[in-house]
Amino acid sequence: MVKQSIFGRMAQLAKANINSLLDQAEDPQKMLDQMVRDYTNNIAEAESAVAQTIGNLRMLQDDYNEDVKNAQDWGNKALAASRKADEYRAKGDIVDAEKFDNLAKVALQRQITSENEAKSAEPSIASQTEVVDKLKHGLDQMKGKLNELTSKRNELVARSKTAAAQSQVHDALKSIDIMDPTSEVGRFEEKIRREEAKVRGQQELAASSLDAQFNSLEDLGEQTEIEARLAALKSGGTTQALGAGNGSAARSTVDEADFDKL
Repeated sequence: MVKQSIFGRMAQLAKANINSLLDQAEDPQKMLDQMVRDYTNNIAEAESAVAQTIGNLRMLQDDYNEDVKNAQDWGNKALAASRKADEYRAKGDIVDAEKFDNLAKVALQRQITSENEAKSAEPSIASQTEVVDKLKHGLDQMKGKLNELTSKRNELVARSKTAAAQSQVHDALKSIDIMDPTSEVGRFEEKIRREEAKVRGQQELAASSLDAQFNSLEDLGEQTEIEARLAALKSGGTTQALGAGNGSAARSTVDEADFDKL
C-alpha cells in the first residue's frame, strides 16, 4: 500500500500543470519556492521508496536464483545416487542398491520442492520488476518536472526583478517631470510664479502711489501760482504779466455765478 501510494503521488506530480497552478497563485514566486521544496521532498521520499522496492525485488531474485541452484544441485545428487545404486546392483549388493535408490528419491523430492518454490516466485518477481520500472520512470518524470519548475522559478524571479527595477525608474522619472503639476518641481514653480505675481503687484501699487504724489505736487505748484497772481493784482500788476509763457490756469473754488455780481 505504501509503495502504491508513493507511486500514485509521483504520477500525479509528474502530470501537474505548472502554468495552471501559477495562474491561480497570488504570489507566484512564493508558490514556486514552495513547489520546489515540495518536489524536492517528494523526490527524496520517492527515491527511498524506489530503493526499498528494488531491494525487495533483488531479495526475491536472490531467493529465486538460490531455488534454481538448489534444484540443479538436488538433481545432480539424485543422478549420482541412482548411478551408485546401479553399481551396487550390478555387484549383487541389493541392500546398498536400495539404499542409494532411496537417497536418489529424496534428492528428487527436494529438487521438485526447489523447482516449485522458484516457479511460485516468478509471478512476484515479474510484478515487482514492473513496479520498479514504473517507479523509476515516475521518478525520472519528477526530476524532469523539478528541473522545469526550477527554470520557471528562476525565469519568473528574474522577470519580476526587472519589472520592479523598471517601475522604480519610471517613478523616479515621474517625480522630476517638470510638466507634471503634481510633482515637487511643479509645485515649487507654482510657488515662484505666485511670488513673482506678488512682486509685480507691489511694483504696480508703488507706481500708482508715486503718480499720486506727483499729482499732489502739481496741484501745490498751481495753487502757489494762483496766490502769487492774486498778490500781484492787489499790488497793481496784471495776470498777463505774471502768467506770460506759463499756460497754467487757476482753478476756480467759487460758483461761476459769482462772476456775474462783479
